[in-house]
Amino acid sequence: MPAMSSRGGSRRRTMNEINMVPFIDVMLVLLIIFMVSAPLITTGVVDLPSVGTAKTQPQHVIQVIVGTDEQLKIKLDGDQDPSPVPLKALAARVRDAQKGDAATPVVISADRNVKYEAVVKTMDVLQRAGIQRVGLAVKNGAPADR
Repeated sequence: MPAMSSRGGSRRRTMNEINMVPFIDVMLVLLIIFMVSAPLITTGVVDLPSVGTAKTQPQHVIQVIVGTDEQLKIKLDGDQDPSPVPLKALAARVRDAQKGDAATPVVISADRNVKYEAVVKTMDVLQRAGIQRVGLAVKNGAPADR
């Protein structure tokens, strides 16, 4: 007696092909849904800061200069020779230069080659000391070639 019975021996052959028609139908429906809904989606608006020119220059400005060697200097109003100052004494020197007027703006100027970290440290020291109007000096004009 054979181990396999030949009775009922109609073997079904498996199909090795994938039926693509339902897949294509689903993709077309999704494509139509996205095409109809895309114009209805509102785009988010990002409000980026811009550099503008002030209508009037403030009369009293304190300029903190960050050199390429990360040395700090303070320049008051129209002084030609900025005086060097260590980072720890910066806030006290700026407060003295403000002469009790907290509305006096402080502008940080830095060379393009100065590390970003040095500029942020300077700004952080001034803001932690409670100096309200701290800004960055920018160069007007077209961006330089890189």
